[in-house]
Amino acid sequence: MKENFKENHPECREMILPVRDALDVISGKWKISILIAMSLGHKRFMELQNAIPNITPRMLSKELKELEMNLLVERKVYDSFPPIIEYERTGHAQSLEPLIEELRRWGEYHRLVITGTNIEHPVKELQD
Repeated sequence: MKENFKENHPECREMILPVRDALDVISGKWKISILIAMSLGHKRFMELQNAIPNITPRMLSKELKELEMNLLVERKVYDSFPPIIEYERTGHAQSLEPLIEELRRWGEYHRLVITGTNIEHPVKELQD
């Protein structure tokens, strides 16, 4: 049945694969939060940990490595004692800015819908 789907719905597959690729890179509980925390410039590890509530050092380290592997974060090590390590978003990560802003706006709208605060809020407004 899987082969049949591929043969009969190539346009669906062409739409799904890039979205899945993007979600594989930025999905999870922490990655977007880390990128947002770096939006105003470079940060040291403890600055990031303090900026993101409830993230553990182990998880922050893991997520930073994955973001670095996907060219969204650059790790800079300065030759000093003790060594200074800073993390910064790359130019490639900057391309996510419109997506992050739309996610923020949709999240605000969704919160209103779920809480019943403003069910009349039209989705069209999100596109303005």
